[in-house]
Amino acid sequence: MSTQKTPPTILVIMGVSGSGKSTLAGVLAGSLGWPLQEGDDLHPAANVAKMEAGIPLTDEDRRPWLELIRDWIAARQKAGESGVVTCSALRRSYREILARPGVEFVHLQGTQHDLAERLGRRLGHFMPASLLDSQLDTLEPLGADEAGFVVDAALPVQEAAAQVLAWLREHREPADS
Repeated sequence: MSTQKTPPTILVIMGVSGSGKSTLAGVLAGSLGWPLQEGDDLHPAANVAKMEAGIPLTDEDRRPWLELIRDWIAARQKAGESGVVTCSALRRSYREILARPGVEFVHLQGTQHDLAERLGRRLGHFMPASLLDSQLDTLEPLGADEAGFVVDAALPVQEAAAQVLAWLREHREPADS
């Protein structure tokens, strides 16, 4: 019998801008009673300024941001807490920075048309709709060997959340909280 404890679960809600990451993450965190970290809140000011100006971020721009998200994940797990964090996590190399035992990626995947429509309705966000194509070009879908799964971004949020919760019940230990 193994005495190793399963690490707390951290859900990384990923996808391009406009896919519904924040909305789904909020519903999941509320349903599960887990802490929520909005990944966009961890962007350095220089990144926000670039995006507001319609300039796509480079890998160098993203690295410090991804490291802050990684540190949030590590702190939750060290404290023995599960949690939910949003992060575009567009490239496999970005997900590799965040990946560790207990981290599960939930990729909200949508069509260019639907995502552009959502972005067009969104108010007060620093990420302009003009950067959607850049994000879609950068996006590398989850690999079969990566921890997590894909959810259709077109689903109503409660249905998407129900899929994630069902997946969690099936794939993570029931005592995990």
